[in-house]
Amino acid sequence: MSLFIALEDIREPDRRLVGGKSFALSRLQSQGFTVPAGLCLTTAAYREYLRSTGLEQRIQQELARKPFGDMRWEELWDAALRIRHMFVQTPIPQRLLDRMISRIGTRFDHGPVAVRSSAPGEDEAGASFAGLHESFLNLTGAQAILASVKKVWASLWSDAALLYRHELGLDPAVSSMAVLIQDIVLGERSGIAFSRSPAASAEEVVIEAVYGLNQGLVDGSLEPDRWTVDRQARAMLSHTEGTRQAAMRPVPNGVQRQELSEEQAGKPPLSEEEVLDVARLALRAEASFGSAQDIEWTYTGQRLVLLQARPITTQAGDGDTRAWYLSLRRSLEELTRLRQRIEEEHLPAMQAEAERLAAEEPTALSDAELAAAIDHRHHRLDVWKSLYWREFIPMAHGVRLFGQIYNDTLQPEDPFAFLHLLEGDRLLGLERNNRLLSLASIIRNDPELSEDLRQGRAADNQEFTRGLEEFWNRFGTLFCHEASCTRDKADLIGLLLKLADRPGTERPAVNAAAPVRAGEFLDHFQGQARTDAERLLDLARASYRLRDNDNIVLGRIEAQLIKALEEGRHRLARLSGAGLEHLDWQAVADGLRHPDQPLTEPSPEARTRPELKLSPRQLQGQPAGPGLASGPARVIRSPADLRRFEAGEILVCDAVDPTMTFIVPLAAGIVERRGGMLIHGAIIAREYGLPCVTGIPRATSLLETGQQLSVDGYLGLVTVHDPIDQPPG
Repeated sequence: MSLFIALEDIREPDRRLVGGKSFALSRLQSQGFTVPAGLCLTTAAYREYLRSTGLEQRIQQELARKPFGDMRWEELWDAALRIRHMFVQTPIPQRLLDRMISRIGTRFDHGPVAVRSSAPGEDEAGASFAGLHESFLNLTGAQAILASVKKVWASLWSDAALLYRHELGLDPAVSSMAVLIQDIVLGERSGIAFSRSPAASAEEVVIEAVYGLNQGLVDGSLEPDRWTVDRQARAMLSHTEGTRQAAMRPVPNGVQRQELSEEQAGKPPLSEEEVLDVARLALRAEASFGSAQDIEWTYTGQRLVLLQARPITTQAGDGDTRAWYLSLRRSLEELTRLRQRIEEEHLPAMQAEAERLAAEEPTALSDAELAAAIDHRHHRLDVWKSLYWREFIPMAHGVRLFGQIYNDTLQPEDPFAFLHLLEGDRLLGLERNNRLLSLASIIRNDPELSEDLRQGRAADNQEFTRGLEEFWNRFGTLFCHEASCTRDKADLIGLLLKLADRPGTERPAVNAAAPVRAGEFLDHFQGQARTDAERLLDLARASYRLRDNDNIVLGRIEAQLIKALEEGRHRLARLSGAGLEHLDWQAVADGLRHPDQPLTEPSPEARTRPELKLSPRQLQGQPAGPGLASGPARVIRSPADLRRFEAGEILVCDAVDPTMTFIVPLAAGIVERRGGMLIHGAIIAREYGLPCVTGIPRATSLLETGQQLSVDGYLGLVTVHDPIDQPPG
């Protein structure tokens, strides 16, 4: 089977070999459209690479850790990053490499090229994969081209592509990837066009344009000028100006953001006549394929070149969710703007909201006022959670973007080695724990104080008393978990005594090698590229820090709802004479408003945890914190379980909520249902050097408190031991 087919030689039977993009461009070229010449590396090369390297089995093993439908976005990110790293690190076998170099070297021995994805099934009606697979521009030489080919292959397994295939009911295991290598057209002005508007009137052509190459528009880092054109009259209807600050321009083996001249920044990239020419090009493409088209184009001088065309698969109201998948991937410029909004606007506003809610004491409210307060607090929490998903979660891409570039540059054995450059940077959870550990140290060094606290007597140590009060005032929501909060400082005293009894619970020193590793990374870049790498590292650290801090601030708002709910349940329980801890927020508010009506409670079956039927010996999850540990399990299902936590136990929970971080210094290891390297529990576990396994389905149902566990944070395994099969030590 052919490894390569020239664009002009592609025929209908070759469609599955060359993919949607190559087939469409070949057809357009044959019909007289101006299209860059190119050579398609067929899916045969991709399949031979996977077969001969064993990557096919490794990829399937990676995705078999957990049912796809049960994987959270963090777990998909992790899996996609690990798979991409497999491609980057796995050389092309020599026999295949020789054949590829021979043809690529002969065809592209002069001048730069573009390397573009062309997966079978993409760019077909009902399944447009625009933006999901990678492309690389302005590459010179066979080695640079082949390195990018592997990354295009890997992009078949990106989280966004996996999610979209799942949405369409496509099986990733039978997907493949062709790669289109084209002579690059280094246009001065570039853009996209929709022959029918996908978001407004279907009688309009929509055109977007930027100076330079298209990459800045496609990845969202540049805001384009935008025009609408009447399809029938071929007349311009509107023009919305972009910011026009920069352009993506060619540099050796890549492209780079460069500032626009004052002249270019002051005028649109297209004249009115050129806008109409692009509109006519989009309509010609539509006529060629018989369906509305999304095209990419560029102007080199006065020559308009069609770069690619694909069908528009959604019109207004179709409910396409691809935009959400793509929103999780942001450019450096987008992430920089997002960081500014989060740090300067959202986080201060969340903190102010938490303080406003905390100023209203639920116990001082009438029943009607308390019901209104519950409604209000629930609504405000929903508002902030919505913002969290819309802005805070995409910000987490800063870590993944840095990790991808770090891995491409240094190619470390561990695909998550880059995390060592991000750890220990002003995490609120660690600040809180450090204050706890300071208070525990005071107890440890004052036997008389320790004895007073154990006997329930008032503390006669001003330093401790003052520190305890300061801690309680700032972190009073410490013992909130799910549906309840403690109001008793005795729980805090009990924790401090446990910490005092366990020397060595202090957080390990910050990794001294981190600055060296950062230097090694940055030394691979020069000039503007180094400046961009420094910006990316700083942004990744802020993004990593936010994974801890935003949850804590959001938790403070949630704690105020929990406090109001507890007060409402307490009042209703006095009337009914029954425990009502299972009432949800709506039932509590309704009960306070209508005390004469019967309460709507969950059924006893819904409140009772089913008896454990399975006795697993080994569970597989995601390795999220390196190390090995053994100890008795402590399964967290309620605040009482947190208060019972003892030093040396394995913390087993649904997720290490930020309000639970205080017990981490006592733990020997961590096991979570929720998965991913970037979840709060995994971040805190690595800060304390604890073995951590995440992504264990039904972890809190399959495991029981007291079971002896071994946690392997390298392989992502949790082993359950019988009493006679205890691990040593």
